[in-house]
Amino acid sequence: MKQDFNFNNELSGKTALVTGGTKGAGKAIAERLSNAGAKVIITARNPPEISDDNHYFISADLSTATGTEKVVEEVLATFGRLDILVNNLGVPKQKYGFAVLNDEDWELSIQTNLLAPVRLDRGFLPKMLEQKSGVIIHIASIQGRLPLYDSTLPYAAAKAGLINYSKSLSNEVAAKGVRVLTVSPGWIMTSASEKMMDRIAESSNITKEQATQSVMDALGGIPFGRPAQPEEIAELVGFLVSPRAAYLTGTEFVIDGGTIPTI
Repeated sequence: MKQDFNFNNELSGKTALVTGGTKGAGKAIAERLSNAGAKVIITARNPPEISDDNHYFISADLSTATGTEKVVEEVLATFGRLDILVNNLGVPKQKYGFAVLNDEDWELSIQTNLLAPVRLDRGFLPKMLEQKSGVIIHIASIQGRLPLYDSTLPYAAAKAGLINYSKSLSNEVAAKGVRVLTVSPGWIMTSASEKMMDRIAESSNITKEQATQSVMDALGGIPFGRPAQPEEIAELVGFLVSPRAAYLTGTEFVIDGGTIPTI
């Protein structure tokens, strides 16, 4: 049974933007920040399947400069400020092997997974620096350190770039009151992942549990024994953007159930 926490309204008075906030981890993050008292804006190409009056929705294609400009302009015109930016959008377009990847595949991945956060940061940072406060979270991936060359090579490369960029940006703005952090999840059991397990199970004539295990095996194993739930990613983000994490900046937080096998 889902529990309703208010987290002491620790984000009351804060305005937050969550990209890719209509599904999966993005949706869970948006709900977590709302529960803590923040005004939450979500953005995606398409509106959420179920309308939520608690969240202000902006339709935009963030893989383009025009899309990011639209979001920045509408947020600042409507709310006047932004206190929390969660760059959650990520698109791991799957193609198997280097040889089948063309320029369009690489460009789309870099535009969506790296340049979209860069553009949004550039759009909102001036106001945050003027306020002398703000938190930027970049949702990267363990694939930035543990790439899967046979399925999501451009995505992994873009996320590696995002991790590096995030650290560099944090060094520049930390002394000016803005905290920048990276969260790198492993495999998350979103509704899309659930459907993928169903497809694998059906096509391979195995159970859904066996399909899930096969994916974990392909990742080299998950010592915790299961993928993450979206709410678990959201809980980490909720802590990082809160006043309780006021001294944290410039750090990458890996949340993968132990998937990465090295220190």
